[in-house]
Parts: sequence; structure tokens; C-alpha cells
Amino acid sequence: MLYHLLYPLHTTISIFNVFRYITFRTIYASLTAFLICFFMGPWVIRKLSQLQVGQYIREDGPETHHTKAGTPTMGGTLIIFSIIVSTLLWTNLTNHYVWIVLLATVGYGGIGFVDDYLMQIKKQNKGLNVRNKFLLQIILALVTGMLIYMSPDFSARVTIPFLKKVSPNLGYGYIFFAAFVIIATSNAVNLTDGLDGLAIGPFIIAATTYMVFAYVAGHIKIADYLQINYVVGSGEIAVFCGTLAGAGLGFLWFNTYPAQIFMGDVGSLSLGAALGTVAVITKQEILLALVGGLFVIETLSVIFQVGFFKVTNGRRIFRMAPLHHHFELKGWPEPKIIVRFWIIAIALALLSMSTLKLR
Repeated sequence: MLYHLLYPLHTTISIFNVFRYITFRTIYASLTAFLICFFMGPWVIRKLSQLQVGQYIREDGPETHHTKAGTPTMGGTLIIFSIIVSTLLWTNLTNHYVWIVLLATVGYGGIGFVDDYLMQIKKQNKGLNVRNKFLLQIILALVTGMLIYMSPDFSARVTIPFLKKVSPNLGYGYIFFAAFVIIATSNAVNLTDGLDGLAIGPFIIAATTYMVFAYVAGHIKIADYLQINYVVGSGEIAVFCGTLAGAGLGFLWFNTYPAQIFMGDVGSLSLGAALGTVAVITKQEILLALVGGLFVIETLSVIFQVGFFKVTNGRRIFRMAPLHHHFELKGWPEPKIIVRFWIIAIALALLSMSTLKLR
């Protein structure tokens, strides 16, 4: 029954012939996701406020953040809803990659939802036990990696940016590699989500970049011309990336400074997992470290801070981690930090696009 949505109409009604084209459906999938978020946003904000689903601020965080306590959170549910509806409407639902990436998105969204829900019950900035949360992420990532690996004609070779002749075959090890990419990306986006619009902006940029990667990887002639891996069926993921970007834009309307709503872990974990899964499917796994370089920088700032603190018995590299908090404590206004981080994300995305030719 699901198959009989918008995509198949091109086979029966001539006026819908444009539905054959991935580019057309990507545009309208983006617009659909954007409009769902845009029009449902005010209702969701009111509903979350009525239910008193508010943000709890970490006690050791910057003092300026205490004014944000009580802002409606768990807005990621709106993002996921708009992504699902737009994907079901505009993609070819016989494409197995579409279902795999939806599984990862919804699955990680579920983990984030439980985490956010427990925060509301405990009335503090701590939800799921860290060990249980990470274990659930590992299990779901391994299942996703296995499903991708078992896909027809999918290659277990890893693409190395800038090097067209270096592509190691990991065999069954690719499942674990794919799981690592998904888990790392999910948690990196989660760590970056600390200021109004800080995470969703770079995410939109990354999703748009992978929209291009998915299209060229799924087009046999363009893939051959650019000498990149051709992945049968991955072009349909461009439509999914369109829903990611569109939903992100719609959410940003309400999440921009000063934020009316936060996405919560239900949003950041699911969006990160979606991006990581798309990177694996399109065979641009390692390049994700450059496309999402801002997420990598934020994550490394936490790793280095914790490691240095333990080794030196209490000394710090940054005033506070993740990195955006360091600049906050240096006196940078929040909007300046956000926009400058967006600029960095755009520059990294442009550099990543250049790798399509620099091989």
C-alpha cells in the first residue's frame, strides 16, 4: 500500500511524469519537510509548554544558559515526523536504502526520546545511564551496518578522499566500520547542540552536501566521469537528504537565537545517525570528517579536555568544553559564535565538494 504514494504516479498519469526525476522529488521533498516544520512548529511549542517539557540546564555550564531553563525541548520529534512524512511521500519506497536510513533515524530518535523523557521525570540534565545509552547505539549501528553490507552490489571498499586508486576492502570488518561512523556522527552532533541553532545550521549544510554526493554516486555516468564509486540505488538517498535539509530549515526558524524550542537528544542523535548512515551508503564515509568538520572539532575539544584534565591532575586546555562554551566564557556573544561556526561549516563543505574533482 505504501508503494502507491507519489512516486509511482509517473507510470500512470502523464502530467506526473516529472516524478520520475530525483532532482524534482528532492526539491519538493525539501519543501514538504520545511512546510511541515514551519506550520506545525507553533503548535508543537505550545503543546510542549503545556506539558511542561522544558530544558534542564547543566549546573556547571555557563551562567548565561540558566535563562534558557524551561524552554520547550524534544523538538526533534517534529523534525523526525516531517522527515518521515516527506520521505514516504516523495521517495521510491521499493528502494531498500530508504528503509535502512529511516531505521537508523527513527531508532536513534527512539534512544534520544527515552533519554529526554527520563530527564523530564528526574527533573535534571541526566537521562539514560551512559552505558545503556551507548550499548543501544552500538546494537542499532551494527544492525544498520549489516543491512547496508548485505545490500545487493554494495562494496565493502572504503573511499579515501583525494586518492582514487586507494580503496581498501574491509570485508566483514566494514560492518564495524560503518557502525563506528554512525555512532561517532550521532554523538558528535549531540555534543555540538549547545547553543541556539548551532548544531542544526551545520547539519543543514552537511545534509545539502551529501544530497549532491548521493545524486552523483547513484548516477552511473556522472560517477564514472568523476571516478567515484557508483552505488546502485543510492541516488534515491538524495531525496532523503532533501528532507533532512528541509526539516532542518523549518526547525531553524524556531531554534534560531533566541530559541523558542530545542531539539533535545531525540533530535541530535537521530540527525547525526541519519547523516552517518547516508555517508556510509554513498561511500563517502571518511569524507564525513571534513564535511562535518565542525562536529569533529567540537568532539575533539571534549576528548582533549577530558584527557588533559586527567593526565595533568586538573589542568584544562579550554575554559570549558565543548569548544563553543570556551568562546562563551571568553566573552563572545552567542550569536557571533553561532554565525562564525556556520561560516566554518560552509567553508568545510565547499572544500569537501572539491574532492569530487581532486583525485
